[in-house]
Amino acid sequence: MRTVTAYLLAATVLGATATLASAQTAPPKRYTAEQFYQTRSYAIAGAESDAFTHDGKALLVSSDESGTFNAYLLPLAGGPLTPLTRSTTNATYAVSAFPKDARVLVSSDTGGDELTHLHVRAPDGTLTDITPGAKVKAQFVGWRRDGSTFFVATNARDAAAFDVYAYDAATLKPTLVFKNEGGFLPEAVSPDGRSLGLVKTLSSANSDLYVADLTGAGAPKLVTPHQGDVAFSVSDFTPDSAKLIYLSNEGGEWARAYTYDLASGARAELVKGDWDVSFAYFSPSGRYRVSALNADASTALTIVDTRTGKPVTMAGVPAGDLGSVRFAPDERTVAFTVASDTSPRDVFVADLQTGRARRLTTALNPAIREADLVEATVVRVPGEGGVPVPGILYKPKGASAAAKAPAIVLVHGGPGGQSRRGYSATIQHLVNHGYAVLAANNRGSSGYGKTFYHMDDKRHGEGDLRDIVASGEWLRKQDWVSPTQVAVMGGSYGGYITAAALTFHPDAFAAGVNIFGVTNWQRTLKSIPAWWGANRVALFDEMGDPATDTERHHRISPLFHAARITKPLLVIQGANDPRVLKVESDELVAAVRKNNVPVEYVVFPDEGHGFQARKNRITAQEAYLRFLDKHVRKGS
Repeated sequence: MRTVTAYLLAATVLGATATLASAQTAPPKRYTAEQFYQTRSYAIAGAESDAFTHDGKALLVSSDESGTFNAYLLPLAGGPLTPLTRSTTNATYAVSAFPKDARVLVSSDTGGDELTHLHVRAPDGTLTDITPGAKVKAQFVGWRRDGSTFFVATNARDAAAFDVYAYDAATLKPTLVFKNEGGFLPEAVSPDGRSLGLVKTLSSANSDLYVADLTGAGAPKLVTPHQGDVAFSVSDFTPDSAKLIYLSNEGGEWARAYTYDLASGARAELVKGDWDVSFAYFSPSGRYRVSALNADASTALTIVDTRTGKPVTMAGVPAGDLGSVRFAPDERTVAFTVASDTSPRDVFVADLQTGRARRLTTALNPAIREADLVEATVVRVPGEGGVPVPGILYKPKGASAAAKAPAIVLVHGGPGGQSRRGYSATIQHLVNHGYAVLAANNRGSSGYGKTFYHMDDKRHGEGDLRDIVASGEWLRKQDWVSPTQVAVMGGSYGGYITAAALTFHPDAFAAGVNIFGVTNWQRTLKSIPAWWGANRVALFDEMGDPATDTERHHRISPLFHAARITKPLLVIQGANDPRVLKVESDELVAAVRKNNVPVEYVVFPDEGHGFQARKNRITAQEAYLRFLDKHVRKGS
């Protein structure tokens, strides 16, 4: 799925800002976790035009409207969603509409195990698993433009390799068209169905792109010969199937978009900027080009009309980031989402001839007044060695030198993730209850150039951890923050940093919230699922090979040094997590309890690495606030 941000009319932005500012004079109302999570989530399926149904009357979307993610049809004329799946246990996501009939593709795993299967949903509601197998993981690659064939990557033959099959759209019969014996990651198929774009990971900083001829003409062709460390990734093919669109940071700190002519081998720069280009692709006819920059934790998107060379503007769009741009096959209509710090993602459609947009959903729970929520600001924290550490700061309303707020340093996942601007129920709920939140981007985070990104390679638990400690110190220096009430919190890699902060800097934070965080790097790296395949190469290059870096992994793992933890700890874990095994959290909790330190532990038996069910997200959120109020705010 692509995520993007909009080019908007200045009048629209200024008008929305003024309206919000005038409403902020009233004191904020306090809302419960349940109220925040009664907010709906919407995601448009597909890519380019896959989201529009064959009759042009609806969009295929995913939503947690029922409490569990399911696939729905969203009428373009407006009105309620029509459910296509009704799972109450496993999250089910919309993947693509069939271009010639009313069938759709959906995907789901089992209890968060990440072994996703693809299913075809017939008009009568019947679901057919087209990628069966107990240990199979499958992903949709794309359609041939004529709608006769779609392509699926699956590891059914080899758990560590994703082969590509062409499925006949009429019979659903699969045919192997690419046997993956080179450690490739299939990324995109050309509209004519002849070419497959592949990534081969060489290290965390170095990769290559190949193109395979799906008609069977020879081995995949290397299209990115280069010297030194250069990261390449596939974005798409051009609509005429003649060129591969790819991203590369070969020219400097920032990734740019390029095209590679499959026939001549000629290359040309397509999009560049002062930040990383996140993606670039075209509408089905090629008339419109969509591209975006990862601009200081926001996505700055432009839709260009290639006939005029000018950006497309749309009226009736609120201030915020545009995402998931999808074109109707006739390109008269475009669908997209809009989100901001105070407004979750909503679905809009616009007439490309008139530029007028219409809103199809209202995601924010109507019981919550948007003016009670907080808009973020981007800050820079002085890090070790003079390195500026970016962060996204949420300051609670009413916080001042006379009314100091407790605070949280929030650490993103990864390694190599990024804290970004945009709506977060987790953050807004905590801020609404008086906590400042600084979502930090420690060294090693993506989005700030390749030098910054690789600063923590094989040095995890060192400078990156000290950046988080420095972020806590920065918060304590703000005259509106209570210096004795600063906690650390994070999930996945952020959960590791949380546990590491309490272990190796035991006086830096008042408490920690570890959400399925790594505690034993020796075990985690050895237990990476086989279907990670080539991605393990990059992870081992960045984190260190478990076969040779045992001593360092032992040294940086909180579990082996848990006797140092003296501050209260909350641990949240999914029992089916395939990335951070439940035993990691079990053992850390047991070890810290031996210190006579307050430890709370919440396990969800039906979740994996991330919580999909609304009831579980509410339970986790309530646990965060209850723990923080008890051990950080301390009843103040």
